[in-house]
Amino acid sequence: MSRVLVVGSVALDSVETPYGSQEEILGGSATYASVSASFFTPVNLVGVVGTDFPKAYLNLLKKRNIDLEGLEVRKGETFRWKGRYGYDLNVAFTLVTELNVFEQFNPRLPEKYCGLSHVFLANIDPDLQLSVLKQLNHPQFVALDSMGFWIEKKKRSLLQLLKKVDLALLNDQEARMLTGNTNLAKAGKELIRLGPQMVLIKKGEHGVLFFTKDFVFSTPAYLLETIKDPTGAGDTFAGGFMGYLAKGKKQDVASIRKAIIYGSVMASFSVEDFGLNRLLTLKSSDIQKRFNEFKLFTRF
Repeated sequence: MSRVLVVGSVALDSVETPYGSQEEILGGSATYASVSASFFTPVNLVGVVGTDFPKAYLNLLKKRNIDLEGLEVRKGETFRWKGRYGYDLNVAFTLVTELNVFEQFNPRLPEKYCGLSHVFLANIDPDLQLSVLKQLNHPQFVALDSMGFWIEKKKRSLLQLLKKVDLALLNDQEARMLTGNTNLAKAGKELIRLGPQMVLIKKGEHGVLFFTKDFVFSTPAYLLETIKDPTGAGDTFAGGFMGYLAKGKKQDVASIRKAIIYGSVMASFSVEDFGLNRLLTLKSSDIQKRFNEFKLFTRF
């Protein structure tokens, strides 16, 4: 079993959906990914928070077997995001973004983190993602996430980064934006030509598309009756995917496909409640039960 290194944001989120609202709850890309991955393997987290960050949240992360030596506590206030969703939960309306100490985030890996084999570079400035790669000692598997803002503002750095990673995770809009192809089949193949060995295109409630040079794998999302908050679903997916791969230590086709389903399972739990609430009540037996259900409704 290998540890997963996660680098990204740790935040305090305020979220409003048609099904309720929550204020100042634990969020951030690195947080969702780390908690999700921790169900499969130990995690090392790199991020930054302010001196106002609640100790209860630090304790919560530690209890999940997440090493916080790489989490810097800097004088000032923690990154905050406030957003609202309408009945189309695929679309988030950002109301307030306060970067605070995250604005000066410059990840520096503790020495014991530099040799970790499985690395998830969550959604941050691609120049910072590149700086993290330079600090690593020959990782076995590196995945990255990004967003439209970086595609627009730092496309050159992102294209350089894509040549250095094993897996790129983008949503459907980002894949179209980066490649200029509206057709996702063409966009996936174009992304492979840009450098990564694997590409995963997230389509929200419509599942995912996975591409390599040799094969394409498509799977739906888990069919849910209750969805309260989609915030962090993509990062939860990535954490489950990376956690399962690190646990098994294999990157063959069968392992990749199972990792995709485990990622989808973790994301399906995440959206059932606000923030991390559902993940924090989750049991390993719940994950395996839903994984088995996933197999049943996708077999033919």
